[in-house]
Amino acid sequence: MADDISLSLCARLSYSVGHFLNDLCASMWFTYLLVYYHSVLGFNNTVAGVLLLVGQIADGICTPLIGYESDRTPGCRNYGKRKSWHLVGTVSVLLSFPFIFNPCMGCAEGTPQWVGLVYFIPFIAVFQFGWAATQISHLSLIPELVTNDQEKVELTAYRYAFTVIANIAVYGVAWLLFYFQAGQTGDPTQTESLGRQDIPIFRNLALIVIGLGSVFSLLFHIGTKEKGRPLPAASCPAGERQPLIARSQDAGGRSLLQWKHWLLEPAFYQVAGLYMCTRLIVNLSQTYISMYLTNSLFLPKNYIATIPLVMYVSGFVSSLIMKPVNKWIGRNMTYFVGLLLILAFACWVLLDHKMGKSVYGAAVLLGAGSATILVTSLSMTADLIGRNTQSGAFVYGAMSFTDKVANGISVMIIQALHPCHTQVCCPACVWFYHSVMVIVTGGVAIVATFCLCSILIWPIGIRVRQPAVSGLLGASSSLREDIEDDRSVN
Repeated sequence: MADDISLSLCARLSYSVGHFLNDLCASMWFTYLLVYYHSVLGFNNTVAGVLLLVGQIADGICTPLIGYESDRTPGCRNYGKRKSWHLVGTVSVLLSFPFIFNPCMGCAEGTPQWVGLVYFIPFIAVFQFGWAATQISHLSLIPELVTNDQEKVELTAYRYAFTVIANIAVYGVAWLLFYFQAGQTGDPTQTESLGRQDIPIFRNLALIVIGLGSVFSLLFHIGTKEKGRPLPAASCPAGERQPLIARSQDAGGRSLLQWKHWLLEPAFYQVAGLYMCTRLIVNLSQTYISMYLTNSLFLPKNYIATIPLVMYVSGFVSSLIMKPVNKWIGRNMTYFVGLLLILAFACWVLLDHKMGKSVYGAAVLLGAGSATILVTSLSMTADLIGRNTQSGAFVYGAMSFTDKVANGISVMIIQALHPCHTQVCCPACVWFYHSVMVIVTGGVAIVATFCLCSILIWPIGIRVRQPAVSGLLGASSSLREDIEDDRSVN
């Protein structure tokens, strides 16, 4: 296409690091939040689950609202509306996240747990608002920076590559902190199991995350140039030729979709279902892998750093070959390959009840599969938006809303079904976390397969169009219109 936008390597890298702070925080949030509040601070399963649920609901509510406001507001002067919201989100994350992984100020071991619950909720809410603002504004830049489908995949792959690097950094630093702790104490109980002696580890890890992430956020704001879109009326002087009824149109004269029009699009719900399943697999497996390693496989606590590290290294390798694979076999088949890797991991966990060192092999499958389906689902969302970038933030916000609420409810259900109600895990935990890992990967992957089948039958594309009115006597297009030349993903 003649109007395709191609970014330089420097511009791609500058954009890709814009979500690095979010990725660092999300890695700690999903991997260590339940472990920290339950095994370190001693909260019961329900309270720990409520804190994560509150965060997910806050994120789910903020995400579509921020998406709508991000599309509607012009931003701060000439800074760009996406980057303005990104800056607001970054500051909110920096100010709130360190308090989440620090004990309640003024609380002791005997303090009632509801006090800690009330204390942490405001910090979690502010953090989730900031996280959502950063995520939506950053995702919404993809269809604005590039228009070619393969360029979108490549930019999404670059973005995910830095997501993987962020996770590798978190788990690498966590492993080092556990390693130094083991060298300083001679008590084997403190090096093998988690407890209040690990509070400094998680506090220092959170501070390192904030410091490192702020540097990369600064690089994003310096190196990324948001391309502002001129208002339609600006290109035509006021006069007799100006339409009495104006409507936003793309270069082909077709009306651009606003947020309420997306609710009539079948493809909107197809992609939302697939994205929700993708996030359930990625986030829930990340949330419960630490519990599975320590309570089902009885591995030392340093494994909660090394196994996620292996997962994300394999994910990083997968993201590097995503573009040629996608071009070779297409979007849908690439996603299906990722699902096969997830199902292979689930079968391995189901059949091997006493994994030792072989858990590293299973982690490679889970990491590669998670990276594949996540990058591909984000690319499908960009395909759905296409040139309707003026409402792109709402689409990403709505997708994220389904993912956050589904994740929060799922975690709360799992925590409510937990067979033990004490800090120390009972024998029933062994089979409980084993079953959880099988269901949140293999079970959800089967549901995602059905969502993918619907996209194979009805490809992604805009099927409902609003009438485009041009002037007082302008011609009106059909209310329902199948766009054959729209984006269809094979």
